[in-house]
Amino acid sequence: MDVDGVNVIVTGGAGFLGSHVVALLRDKGAICHVPRSRDYDLTREVDVERMFRDMPADTVVHLAAEVGGIGANQRNPGRYIFSNMMMGALVMEHARQAGIQKYLQTGTVCSYPKITPVPFREDSLWDGYPEETNAPYGVAKRALLVQAQAYRLQYGMQAITLLPVNLYGPRDNFDLETSHVIPALIRKMIEARDAGNVPVTLWGDGSASREFLFVGDAARAIVLAFQHYDDPAPVNLGSGQEISVRDLATIVADAIGFTGSIEWDATKPNGQPRRCLDTSRATEMFSFTAEVSLEEGLAATVEWFTQGDAEQAQGKPPSQDD
Repeated sequence: MDVDGVNVIVTGGAGFLGSHVVALLRDKGAICHVPRSRDYDLTREVDVERMFRDMPADTVVHLAAEVGGIGANQRNPGRYIFSNMMMGALVMEHARQAGIQKYLQTGTVCSYPKITPVPFREDSLWDGYPEETNAPYGVAKRALLVQAQAYRLQYGMQAITLLPVNLYGPRDNFDLETSHVIPALIRKMIEARDAGNVPVTLWGDGSASREFLFVGDAARAIVLAFQHYDDPAPVNLGSGQEISVRDLATIVADAIGFTGSIEWDATKPNGQPRRCLDTSRATEMFSFTAEVSLEEGLAATVEWFTQGDAEQAQGKPPSQDD
């Protein structure tokens, strides 16, 4: 699919991942329309209808979501399942009514069962219930995968679903109440370093593992899939590299120059025990392979946080723009 001159609605296009996707699409000649949450509440059907009336569209990239780390998921299970299901269901339905043929949505690694053999393969998605702290968000995204497959079957919509791992990078959310693990570590350790290398307390015992994908790589994967992929099967997006949270904390501390002690609060949850994806389908289907190493990505993220606008870097509560 040649995107030059194509009108694309990018929900969440002003947020962390979406802003990088919009930049790449525009570089390729696409005409991107970016609805803002202050103007369109995508959980309300009347606003979704108005968005499609206001914005000419040939295609849709649906990235809008309400997301957060373990603590945010524990505090907002009802909000996360409702908002993510409603946004996804309404945007896809009204895209169908508007005659949209190509529709891309992002799911989440949180949809995988709590105990999934590593590396996670897409065929394992339905082999059990997601990890409890992330389950409402993960189940909502699973439901939207089924909707996309059903719309393809009944209406012929070219709806595709991508399953990214934990993302990080410039423009991430650094609000400690809602951020994911890497921006939270960066902010905590910088503040502790600047306070004289006071101890930092982290959730869990550090044994859980995670996989991380730099936001620039994720945006490139989304644009590649948008151009070249057309199949109902979901596709993992990741780096294929697993690291324990304990080892990650050490790497972040070294990158920042934090020399204080790291303490672990084992009364707090670890979340899913392990996360690492099989990314072979993305390589096979649309030639995506991650290029930015964790060390390179962390350096870029730390630089953005320390040199960027302070208010922006501190982040904000999750919204439809994220």
